[in-house]
Amino acid sequence: MNISFFGLGYVGCVGMGCLAQNGHKVIGVDISPEKIKNINEGIPTIVEVGIGEIIKEQHLQGRISATHDYMEAVKESDISFVCVGTPSTNKGHLDLSYIYQTAKEIGEALKEKNGFHVIVIRSTVFPGTNKKVSEIIEGISGKTRNVHFAVVSNPEFLREGTAVKDYMNPPLTVIGTDCEKARDIMTELYAPLAAPLEIVPIEVAEMIKYVNNSYHALKVVFANEIGRICKSCGIDSHEVMRIFCMDKQLNISPYYFKPGFAYGGSCLPKDLKALKTMAHDLYVEAPVLNAIENSNQYHIENTIEWIQTIGYKKIGVLGLSFKAGTDDMRNSPIINVIETLHGKGYEIKIYDKNVSLARLIGKNKSVITEKLPHLNSMLQDDMESLVKWAEIIIIANSDEAFKAIKIRKGQTVIDLVRIKELEGENGYKGICW
Repeated sequence: MNISFFGLGYVGCVGMGCLAQNGHKVIGVDISPEKIKNINEGIPTIVEVGIGEIIKEQHLQGRISATHDYMEAVKESDISFVCVGTPSTNKGHLDLSYIYQTAKEIGEALKEKNGFHVIVIRSTVFPGTNKKVSEIIEGISGKTRNVHFAVVSNPEFLREGTAVKDYMNPPLTVIGTDCEKARDIMTELYAPLAAPLEIVPIEVAEMIKYVNNSYHALKVVFANEIGRICKSCGIDSHEVMRIFCMDKQLNISPYYFKPGFAYGGSCLPKDLKALKTMAHDLYVEAPVLNAIENSNQYHIENTIEWIQTIGYKKIGVLGLSFKAGTDDMRNSPIINVIETLHGKGYEIKIYDKNVSLARLIGKNKSVITEKLPHLNSMLQDDMESLVKWAEIIIIANSDEAFKAIKIRKGQTVIDLVRIKELEGENGYKGICW
């Protein structure tokens, strides 16, 4: 394929070199005469392991060149990668002026060009930027989005120092598009890479890089807080984290990464509190650890406020234990919701097949005594009767039986766990989706 790259910085230089190495003819565009000169002499615009040899070789093969003439670059290519900078403003927003300027230039070039053209946003941008770029190009070119051109979001996952290796061996490739023709072109372009190709809604592709990098920042800070605590105890923090990372079922896995309701149970709250206390006693500052419980509590309070805005007073709760398949109610977050709403005068009925007053002993019994002394009158044995009675149904755990409930007209279902069988029904509301 013939490909143009707008922006010859880190992402652009690595991208054009690697695509040329895969056999494509690539032309770069930049406002810097020095960068253009470097590329046209077979010299990379950045210092990065392996890229010097690639740019030199591909220049000798005649697959790489650069120009300041964006009209020529678009005219001579089928795909244009947008890799220009998106620096932060003083208030933390992104300066997207380079993105929009590039969109204008591509729009001007497409006005004079026939044939379908794909514009690939490789830069890190806010959700909604793809739509704005499409509008700019449509307005200037007079062409129609997804007919004459398509704008695709394709975030990069490159680390400085290993960028060439990361490009050639990515964990996955993300393509955000709603255009079938663009999807097929991008699928062919990335076919040589032995990695899963995820075709997703455009906004998902625009959002994922922010999630990735914020989580990477969180991991660094979390590991450093654990390191400070371990050091104060004379414990090898690297050995602790090595063992932590060996668990691929829970620790390094998708298990807990599902937006939903607050955490609860006997272990997470207790052990988090213990680690925070340990840090406090050792005079070790751990602001991330200290913020976890506050964020969890905010999620519960936000849920209560959300329920109150609906306006109904008859609430049926499906699931009382903190997890389906257990009767453990210790620190079950739904109990805080029930307790608060009951205190505000809401009429509440509860169904949980695993919770029985006759079997409530130990800590579970104290939960009822302290938190929900009126539980006896709230608990119901018949799920169908509760569902028919309730104006609001709150689904609080993922019991299989809850997939089959019938939502009647005028009824609101608040799903805290995401039961996909109910999505799309009238009155259905997901807590985080």
